[in-house]
Amino acid sequence: MKRFLYILSYIRPYRPLVGLNLLTNLFFVLFNLLSLLLFIPFLDLLFSEGKEFLTTMPDFQWSKDYFEQWFNVKMGQRIAEHGKVGALSFICWMTILLFFLKNLFRYLGYLTLATIRQGVSYDIRAAIYNKVISLPLAFFSEEKKGDIIARNTLDVTEVDQSIVGSLEMLFRDPLNVILSFAAMLMISPSLTLFSLILMPISGFLIGRISKSLKRTSRKGQDKQGEALSFLEESLTGLRIVKAFNAEEAMRQSFGRLNESLRRLNIRLLNKKDAASPLSEFFGACVMVGVVWYGGKLILADGIGALSGSEFIGFIIIFSQSLRPIQSISKAIATVNKGMASVERIDAIISAESNITDPAHPLEVSGFQKGIRYQKVSFDYSGEPVLKGVDFDIPKGHTVALVGESGGGKSTIADLLPRFYDPVEGRIEVDGIDLKDMRLKDLRAMLGVVTQQAILFNDSIWNNITLGQPANEEDVHKAAKIAHAHDFIMALPEGYQTNIGDAGGKLSGGQRQRISIARAVLKNPPILILDEATSALDTESERLVQDALNHLMKNRTTLVIAHRLSTIQHADQILVIQKGEIVERGRHDELIGTGGHYQRLYEMQGFA
Repeated sequence: MKRFLYILSYIRPYRPLVGLNLLTNLFFVLFNLLSLLLFIPFLDLLFSEGKEFLTTMPDFQWSKDYFEQWFNVKMGQRIAEHGKVGALSFICWMTILLFFLKNLFRYLGYLTLATIRQGVSYDIRAAIYNKVISLPLAFFSEEKKGDIIARNTLDVTEVDQSIVGSLEMLFRDPLNVILSFAAMLMISPSLTLFSLILMPISGFLIGRISKSLKRTSRKGQDKQGEALSFLEESLTGLRIVKAFNAEEAMRQSFGRLNESLRRLNIRLLNKKDAASPLSEFFGACVMVGVVWYGGKLILADGIGALSGSEFIGFIIIFSQSLRPIQSISKAIATVNKGMASVERIDAIISAESNITDPAHPLEVSGFQKGIRYQKVSFDYSGEPVLKGVDFDIPKGHTVALVGESGGGKSTIADLLPRFYDPVEGRIEVDGIDLKDMRLKDLRAMLGVVTQQAILFNDSIWNNITLGQPANEEDVHKAAKIAHAHDFIMALPEGYQTNIGDAGGKLSGGQRQRISIARAVLKNPPILILDEATSALDTESERLVQDALNHLMKNRTTLVIAHRLSTIQHADQILVIQKGEIVERGRHDELIGTGGHYQRLYEMQGFA
């Protein structure tokens, strides 16, 4: 119930439309019921041989007898003026009018519901996306990208179709049932009571199916997420798959996953499809019971006896009320199926982030002094990565991190923009703990260039600006500093050229230079360079390194270096091994020590 109320909270902004939908459904139900009640006078008219019609209008009362007498008088007047055929024509025209009004309000209900459904889907997708981009990177180490994509697409669609799409039935059909039973009570209280006794039996059995449906649906949604994750990984690594002739192995792996999904979906559909036939069967059993009991009342003498026209009218209304009852049971089954998707969506939206702004952030006015790491320790899921890391980066200086892979270099860099927070110790900028700053203020001071250039399937212009306001002169200047302007202008549409998924239409060196141009345009006082040239060929490395040298001028820089030739002029070099700083100093100071740095230097062929 809590999850269902959670989804209903997304409907709150659409309360006026919900109210309008309820109103249109109310009129739909009323006109539907009146169109059915017309069958009673219609039958009375057809079989009214010798029947006398009243001529005096009765005093108003809220009772079955009053409405019967009122209609009896009106029918008598109509027959007196136009004959029985004229009265029959009047009833037929009234029936057509009521059916027209009934379906008009039904359509208006659909119009309002369509706006509500699409609005709720829009809001849920936005909530998931906004939450995803605000969550810390640690969250995604436990989640698959494809599964997150599935939650923002497949699960949202499932919620729209199964829950929000069922709201109209949940709004309209209970009202339909209530008014129908009110009309039946006016016709025959005893027959209505008998039918109510039979109803809960079918409802209990349908409820059992609904619970099973929810469990199977959750398994199916999880498996769909796995399949989407596998597809996303296959597309990302397609070059490697082909290079290693692994197509058949990947086909078999996906085939097993796809087969498991197929079996789950068959089970799900079997259970879902069983709800409607079972509901119809139990409804038929109830109908037979009502006909049997009603027949007894007609044949009986005394209190409770029914006329033939009233009995047929009762059966028509009751049979029509079975449909909304079946719809309610079907809606409940469908909602239970959708609740599995609600749980998966809620797992994202309700995920807690420990990387947040402080309650009372300190004001930051530019970058003045430097950066300090004080006894910083960090671990991933209990595995220690950094142990008491301690160093300073004065303003305008370059500090390089070198060492073996997995030693913790990238983690040191990731702590500075607060992608993660230290487990112990603190990091300060100008003497202010990072946790006491607004994230926006902190990251405004930083520029990041990574080993793998992160570009988007968009134009070069939008990749360089990345949401920053900039004019043409500034963008061109940044591109020239990054040695990117010339190759950009040689492209068919210049800066408006779309570079494809992850910049796939460009070479590695070109992608990296656009990434550098982005950092140049931002003009941050602090730079983080994470092995920005290690994946490039010699010529591209020369161009990119020259661009980086321009970028690093008069900036405070933290460099993660794989090629030691790129950091020989750093103000300080830190050698990181197993999460600890084992050596520190300038290049010329470390070369003659015979330590870790010298061995790395010799291994790269500089000796």
